[in-house]
Amino acid sequence: MTIFEKVVAGEIPSYKVAETDEFLAFLDVFPLKEGHTLVIPKKPVDYIFDLEDDTLAELNVFAKKVAKALELVVPCKRIGVAVIGLEVPHTHIHLVPIESVADINFASPKIEVSEERMKELASQIAEAYDKS
Repeated sequence: MTIFEKVVAGEIPSYKVAETDEFLAFLDVFPLKEGHTLVIPKKPVDYIFDLEDDTLAELNVFAKKVAKALELVVPCKRIGVAVIGLEVPHTHIHLVPIESVADINFASPKIEVSEERMKELASQIAEAYDKS
């Protein structure tokens, strides 16, 4: 069972920002920037391009809605998008608030965000998501 399956099952706590029957978005606990969000299908599929076409399309539409909410909460030029697929064997999309391309460099040290701030961000992004 992957760490993301444990998040979906509620075995590992997370800072959820959005959820549907098929997808989940939550804050990355090792973020590059405040608001760094992971978007996953609940059904575990290792490689994004092994998803069924409909699921891949729906995942991207869900990620777009999450990104729009994130953009309303965290000041940035854009929401950067990355799919690397090597860290956890469960499809996931990184949504990262960025000012420049350097902000989405996964070789950079991760930042520390307090639990209080993570809860605040998750709540604000969830509220913006629900309003959209």
